Amino acid sequence: MTTQLIVLAVLMGLVTYPSRALPLLAPGIERLPRVAIEYLRLVGPAVLAALAAVSVMVVTDEGRSPAFHLGIEWLAVAIAGALTFWRRNLLVGLLGAVVLVAVARALGIAELPLPSGG
Repeated sequence: MTTQLIVLAVLMGLVTYPSRALPLLAPGIERLPRVAIEYLRLVGPAVLAALAAVSVMVVTDEGRSPAFHLGIEWLAVAIAGALTFWRRNLLVGLLGAVVLVAVARALGIAELPLPSGG
C-alpha cells in the first residue's frame, strides 16, 4: 500500500464529513416532520445494503470484467433475513449466514468468488 492511498482516504473524509456531520451540528433538525426524520434514519442502512448487494451479486472474471454472480451468498442473505426476522436479533441472523457460508466453503460446495472492483 502506498501513502497515496492514505492521502486519498484523508481527502475523501474531509470532503464527505461535512454532509455526515450536518445532522449533529444543525440545530432544530428534530423539528423536521416525523416522516422526514423516519426517512433520513433509513438512509444509512440503505446505503450499506446497496454496497453489500454489490459484493453479493457482482464478481469479476479473469479478464476483469464484471459479471452477475449466483452463489451461496444469496442463500446466506436469505438465511440472515429469515433468522433476523424470526428471532428479532440481527446478530443471530449474521451468525447463521456466516456459518452457512463457512461450512459450504469448507466442504467444497461453494468456492470463494473473485472480488469485484479494482
